[in-house]
Amino acid sequence: MALLDQWREVAYSTKADPVELNKFWERYFDIEKGVYQILLENPEEVVSGTVKELSERFNINLMAMVGFLDGINDSLKIPNPIEEMEEDTQVQLGFDLELLYKNMVAAKADWLYNLPQWDKLLSSERRQELYKEQKSSGTVVKGAKIGRNDPCPCGSGKKYKRCCGR
Repeated sequence: MALLDQWREVAYSTKADPVELNKFWERYFDIEKGVYQILLENPEEVVSGTVKELSERFNINLMAMVGFLDGINDSLKIPNPIEEMEEDTQVQLGFDLELLYKNMVAAKADWLYNLPQWDKLLSSERRQELYKEQKSSGTVVKGAKIGRNDPCPCGSGKKYKRCCGR
């Protein structure tokens, strides 16, 4: 079984005790926060190595590293092959700074997008812009409702009820 499948089996288990699963996620979020603090101290450095090497470098267990790689993959300039990842798979953490911030906002991970390291990397104005961009990207805006006696939007000149409204 690939590492990612093992991670997801544990992290998203429907059979696990909800209290224990909640504790699991609290521990993981602390680990994740620590790794991001390290990465954001030097964002130009593209950290790379095998999954096992990175888990040792960040002093976290292998499954937590797999979870971290799963979470950051959408923010990477070059995504890692996480689906078939094993301990000796080469991975890299070259992330797009603004995309990472927006993905943290999308995940509602305020413990990550409010890290003090962001102050040195993005201005507060830019962070606000990115925050608003991300929040508005998920907002659905409905168009004006067409009344039955309004002209049909197809341009036929007929009333909507006599044209496309049938």
